[in-house]
Amino acid sequence: MSSASQPHYRTILQGDSKEPPRVPSATAGATGEAVLDEQTFRVIEIDELFAAVDHATTDIGSAVLYRSLSQPLTDSESVRLKQDSVREIEGNRQLKADLDTLLHQAHKRESDFYDLLFGRFLGMLGAPSHPREIAGFGYETYIKGTRFMLDLVEASAKLPTPRSPYLHGLVDTLRGFTKTRSYALMRGPVYRSEKRLMTREEKGLLTPAIKFRPTLFKPVGLTVAFAILMLIFQFVPFALEMAASITPVFWLFLLPLSLVYIPIVGGFDRDGCIYPLRETFKKCEDVQRTLDALGQLDELMGFCRYREAFVHPTCLPTIDASAECHRLTVAKARNPVLAKEDPAYVANDLSLDEERLTFVTGPNSGGKTAFCKTLAQIQVLAQIGCYIPAERATLTVADRIFYQVPEISHLTDGEGRFGTELKRTKAIFLAATSRSLVIMDELSEGTTNEEKLEISVNILDGFKEKGNSTVLITHNHELVDFYQRRGVGQARQVEFRNELPTYRLIEGISRVSHADRIAKKIGFSKDDIAKYLTGNA
Repeated sequence: MSSASQPHYRTILQGDSKEPPRVPSATAGATGEAVLDEQTFRVIEIDELFAAVDHATTDIGSAVLYRSLSQPLTDSESVRLKQDSVREIEGNRQLKADLDTLLHQAHKRESDFYDLLFGRFLGMLGAPSHPREIAGFGYETYIKGTRFMLDLVEASAKLPTPRSPYLHGLVDTLRGFTKTRSYALMRGPVYRSEKRLMTREEKGLLTPAIKFRPTLFKPVGLTVAFAILMLIFQFVPFALEMAASITPVFWLFLLPLSLVYIPIVGGFDRDGCIYPLRETFKKCEDVQRTLDALGQLDELMGFCRYREAFVHPTCLPTIDASAECHRLTVAKARNPVLAKEDPAYVANDLSLDEERLTFVTGPNSGGKTAFCKTLAQIQVLAQIGCYIPAERATLTVADRIFYQVPEISHLTDGEGRFGTELKRTKAIFLAATSRSLVIMDELSEGTTNEEKLEISVNILDGFKEKGNSTVLITHNHELVDFYQRRGVGQARQVEFRNELPTYRLIEGISRVSHADRIAKKIGFSKDDIAKYLTGNA
């Protein structure tokens, strides 16, 4: 199963691309139209997650990973197939070694292919002033660029045939490039007729055409140039007199090459062959799919390297495809970014299973937000087929992942802070389904405590009725008490000992904020303010 069977993915290379594959290579969608919307993408720090997970060897591999994180998969079978491929790579040392060799060889010449597709060839006298400007007519770049694709296909033919369908499909995509017209053009020979470029198979015996050779040394062309020079000598006596006083080598070779042969032949090859060929390659869906397959292979290998680089246990979560509502259970979960190289990072357990509402309370700087971002990031990693930092995990694939944080109102909003936040909550509510994961950092800010409690209850009851997993970070212990008295939801708090956070999540409701401790830490407590006023600070 390659990218061609995933219609929601556009290949990284497009016919209208102006630059090589790069990061960012994709964007989040509008609220309700994709797994991640723009605010969630920003709040759960997908860019930082990408930087931590990215162990790709090639540029296209990094671009594919970024696309996956921006647009996670939405069906359980696709996730399972990617997981099976990762397991096969990990369990087959020869396959893993061969893939690693293929990727490193591709990395060496990958930029040559992008130079061919996006370079501007300046001729013999042009001076490059931009990274994509290249001196010469493009012969060397053409040879190196097409060699990248030819070598890639050759290397794929030597790979052991994978058993897992997704990995098998990627390898088949690479191997299948040999059956395409673009491959025939890259392999050569290429013929130029008056109207078009042709492969050997497309050129009939009686079709008049010029054979394209990616070199200035063309026997026929040199013969014609020499004949023209002889005609000049025959009919221009002055030229003969000059020739007699200058070395024959100069006249026979340097002059015709520099004044006639090189610009005419080089310019024709560049404008009539190399430029049209590269446009053919760039717009060819077979080339796009083959390059994407390379990136997807690199992405899978990158998942393995991410696991190896992580200092804590990781796992491929069990995907529950039978649940009607979103569920997530993790044991010893850690943050995918912060814990990667931190041996002391504290792990936590949580189950979003039977309970549809989860409340997380606790003082500032206790780790509430970090843990909830961990949940969202783990859900994203799971939905791209990657390892997650946990000892065990079972989850469903979420159709939407939302993370709401307090927003600052703008002058043009008209409703103030409360209205701005309520608009966001409404958009999330309307877009969420029973298979969604919704995380909110406080609710109904910017109004009175009485109204805040009432409106928050109305909102949470609505989400509970929808059946999705809802996690609320809050200092409003009265709200949590209200639901606990009704026997609804689960309450978790961040643990503090001796007024210091342990970063563990335990059962219960926190009723303190440690606001004064934070104020003292940043130098703005009651005593600090008094010092500032007296000038003794």
